[in-house]
Amino acid sequence: MAGVHSRLLATFLLLLSFGLPLLTAAASSAGCGKGPTLRNGQTVNTNVNGKSRQYTLRLPDNYNQSNPYRLIFLWHQLGGSAQKIIQGENPNQGGVLPYYGLPPLDTNKSAIYVVPQGLNAGWGNQNGEDVTFFDSMLQSVSDGLCIDTNLVFSTGFSYGGAMSYSLACSRPNKIRAVAVLSGSLLSGCAGGNDPVAYYAQHGTSDSVLNVSGGRQLRDRFVRNNGCRAVSEPNPGQGGKSTRVDYQGCQQGKEVVWVIHGGDHNPSQTDPGSNTPFAPRNTWEFFSRFN
Repeated sequence: MAGVHSRLLATFLLLLSFGLPLLTAAASSAGCGKGPTLRNGQTVNTNVNGKSRQYTLRLPDNYNQSNPYRLIFLWHQLGGSAQKIIQGENPNQGGVLPYYGLPPLDTNKSAIYVVPQGLNAGWGNQNGEDVTFFDSMLQSVSDGLCIDTNLVFSTGFSYGGAMSYSLACSRPNKIRAVAVLSGSLLSGCAGGNDPVAYYAQHGTSDSVLNVSGGRQLRDRFVRNNGCRAVSEPNPGQGGKSTRVDYQGCQQGKEVVWVIHGGDHNPSQTDPGSNTPFAPRNTWEFFSRFN
């Protein structure tokens, strides 16, 4: 038996020495193994700090109460709404694809989506109230559905990106990774000293939130995650998106930065393409974590 233990320890140390990922067991929520108390398409009304708040759920077809699902929060931009995230809005004219284009890429039907509605159509997060709203939603969904609490993600565009960044700062023990699309420091950053896997993209011609703000957000997690700083490349010919995968980051705390020549647009495409690159990049990044 001692020999078996020694071999297992040697294998573990070998994986660490090569920087290979170690598989972790799913952290099943309280809702696993029970009949769901929340349903697909349901808009949930709740009270947070004396204010009425709402969020809407999307569940996979053939939801299985014994399967812990990923949980992905989708935050809308200023002046947007949960409904516009659900339905999509003029993606060919700088608008957003339904659910930020993620469900069609989820071929294994592995995720549950949460679409919150902001106060005053935004995420001002006054006195941390939107972070508290996140805590409430996470608790409710964890109790009512089967999720893997190790696989909670957040993404959004503009103000929604700012809110995702705020959660990376304030809830690093609950958020596995974020994807910040054209974000800036709008929803605060309480804490902000712990590593969280971080994807972000921004346009050099952004006329709403200057790219310098996106770089500042990125640089915090480059530092937090222990990544090596690199010289940022320029967008490719015609403003084509250029991607930087930072090296030397802590295991499982990767940082990816995509710079492009476009404006403030969640559905930016590369020259010669009609397919926005944010959905593909976001889903690929979130799918790294199991």
